[in-house]
Amino acid sequence: MINQLQNSLTVTENGKDAGVLSLTYTGEDREQIRDILNSIARNYQEQNIERKSAEASKSLAFLAQQLPEVRSRLDVAENKLNAFRQDKDSVDLPLEAKAVLDSMVNIDAQLNELTFKEAEISKLYTKVHPAYRTLLEKRQALEDEKAKLNGRVTAMPKTQQEIVRLTRDVESGQQVYMQLLNKEQELKITEASTVGDVRIVDPAITQPGVLKPKKGLIILGAIILGLMLSIVGVLLRSLFNRGIESPQVLEEHGISVYASIPLSEWQKARDSVKTIKGIKRYKQSQLLAVGNPTDLAIEAIRSLRTSLHFAMMQAQNNVLMMTGVSPSIGKTFVCANLAAVISQTNKRVLLIDCDMRKGYTHELLGTNNVNGLSEILIGQGDITTAAKPTSIAKFDLIPRGQVPPNPSELLMSERFAELVNWASKNYDLVLIDTPPILAVTDAAIVGRHVGTTLMVARYAVNTLKEVETSLSRFEQNGIPVKGVILNSIFRRASAYQDYGYYEYEYKSDAK
Repeated sequence: MINQLQNSLTVTENGKDAGVLSLTYTGEDREQIRDILNSIARNYQEQNIERKSAEASKSLAFLAQQLPEVRSRLDVAENKLNAFRQDKDSVDLPLEAKAVLDSMVNIDAQLNELTFKEAEISKLYTKVHPAYRTLLEKRQALEDEKAKLNGRVTAMPKTQQEIVRLTRDVESGQQVYMQLLNKEQELKITEASTVGDVRIVDPAITQPGVLKPKKGLIILGAIILGLMLSIVGVLLRSLFNRGIESPQVLEEHGISVYASIPLSEWQKARDSVKTIKGIKRYKQSQLLAVGNPTDLAIEAIRSLRTSLHFAMMQAQNNVLMMTGVSPSIGKTFVCANLAAVISQTNKRVLLIDCDMRKGYTHELLGTNNVNGLSEILIGQGDITTAAKPTSIAKFDLIPRGQVPPNPSELLMSERFAELVNWASKNYDLVLIDTPPILAVTDAAIVGRHVGTTLMVARYAVNTLKEVETSLSRFEQNGIPVKGVILNSIFRRASAYQDYGYYEYEYKSDAK
């Protein structure tokens, strides 16, 4: 009976994202067909309401279990506080101790609120998702602040310590109890007013006439299917090698995604104009963070700035390496704009262009390429005077310099290590823009001197296999990669280019 029902029932959507479903049942008994369809619709509607109500009921049951325990702990805390005050003849707290107490109670309330939020967000995301990580980072910050306040309490006289501890237990318990009561009332209202979001638009009706078999349609369908199979056979290889189309693809394979940066239409339009006019691309191009600071891409980079603030707290130094999977994925765009938005927070930032083959940051930032990195590494430039100021305050640049015949060997020299150490001591943050890891080995050399490494991949261009191969190369060299930045995300893609990861042509444009 179930197999017959599945074979005879068809469910279709009336238009994409319309939210209207049509049920069709094919059979011989008209009344039975009508009864079956109406029964399916009613049961689906009832199950929808039951599911919504069940969620609220589960939460209410949990709160019903927690409320007596919280009330009991609160009563015990209040009794202890009253007994202590009677024993010590109503001790009053000085203003400083009262301020510490208020801060501790406030932190306890925030931690309890984060517990509720974590219970909700855990249903939607994994712990590697940026939203979940932000919540955990906020919790850690509150715990650290709470530890500092506990240290201040420990420094107080013992009588004040005890009254602060007992008062905090009471006030924190009261806040938790009130939060639970409010949550219980909200859930009761939700449970009582649960209304499903499924409606039956029209009851089932039967249509006269024979529906199948229709030989003409079968023949036509066979012809169309044959044509489609021939086309699919040609496209199968490219379909299996499509680029990454969602951050979730990386996260499902255990790869952290630190930022998803949308494609900037403003920057795309400017680059297109330069290409049409025959001007060298990026030459004297205005930085997006300056030319259009409200662009969605810059907002995403600001979010990356916040994530990096916490990610680099435990790093061995303040040096960040930005590398890429393959050429032409927007790595330098991300690196330069990240440096700009960090410098806007009143931090001194130095960007070192370690791409001595094709680097163009001096053109992007409107500086010259004289006495750059290559000159410093061969001893023709002074490390202490190498940095060039840009048009952005507190943002300096060391350009690539002239194209040398042996970039990798220069990066392995002691001179480069001295440069990194000097930059780390004289700047709040040092960003190093390196060539893509699948093209040359420079990034694996530079990575030994940095505290944090991020890798850029381009949406719908780089494949998961390319990203995994890149991470494997860093791992073989003992360089941990903090995460991946997915760049140039756009809403719809009409075509995808197949990028292999074994053969990359990567040589200087300089003449």
